Amino acid sequence: MATKQQFQSFSDLLAASDLPVLVDFYATWCGPCKMMAGVLEQVNGQLKGQLKIVKIDTERYPQLAQQHRIYALPTLVLFKAGQPIDRVEGVLPADQLVQRLQPHLA
Repeated sequence: MATKQQFQSFSDLLAASDLPVLVDFYATWCGPCKMMAGVLEQVNGQLKGQLKIVKIDTERYPQLAQQHRIYALPTLVLFKAGQPIDRVEGVLPADQLVQRLQPHLA
């Protein structure tokens, strides 16, 4: 699902993507974040080729969490053309998340 990759900066990662980017801001100690990992696998399967999913560990990148005002975990932020266009805090079932994302993927 989510592939580990190195990037020079978060903004470069967003700018380099032709697809919308769904960023999962999480922490390894966060129980709901672990639940969300399975949901994101399902979403990735249903929306394959329509968006890119990236996971950002807020413990390793606190400056990104602060910059994007991440106050609850998990928080998903959908970026399109490098700009945040939608945000979901907490756990959503895969079908509800897909419904929420689809209008932004056209």
